[in-house]
Amino acid sequence: MPEASPGPLVSIDGLVAGYSAPVAGPVSFVVARGEVVGLSGRNGAGKSTVLRAITGAARVFSGTVRRAPGLRMTHHWQRLEQPPELPLLGREFLRLLNADAGQAPERVVELLERPVRDMSGGQFQFLQAWACLAAPTDLTLLDEPTNNLDDDAIALLSQVLNALPADRAVVLVSHEHAFLHEHCHRVVDVSRANADE
Repeated sequence: MPEASPGPLVSIDGLVAGYSAPVAGPVSFVVARGEVVGLSGRNGAGKSTVLRAITGAARVFSGTVRRAPGLRMTHHWQRLEQPPELPLLGREFLRLLNADAGQAPERVVELLERPVRDMSGGQFQFLQAWACLAAPTDLTLLDEPTNNLDDDAIALLSQVLNALPADRAVVLVSHEHAFLHEHCHRVVDVSRANADE
């Protein structure tokens, strides 16, 4: 395995991003190994768009997004579409993300033999969030991972975040300020460009 780069995993400088028109920015921040960076801001400020700019799925109008060479990412989407046309079991969904089912908590184990199409929104949300965190990646992007989760699932997600490998980085979007501040080293307010809390 090649030696990890000592520089940041992602460096964002003056990013203005969107789709047919700009939605987010300008915003600047870096994400280092072992760091959890939160993104906060009003609804519609472009938090999800910033995540998609990191993956290359959103258009960059100005500024830059630099990724470390060979960067491995997983991306948990805020609005998950359960694929009814694909008869995937929970175990097969984890395999798609290279997540090790052998390390799964009981709440995930209960879903392994269930078809994804039969899961509730909260069950599928938790399954995908856990899979993204359990996959062998450098950077995990989590977009509102607590949506539709009950208190027990949120507590379990917190445990998983607290037990991440020391070199794993996370960019976390959440409207729950307490959850953000509990888990993040820094919080960037996307609705106030370049503001760190």
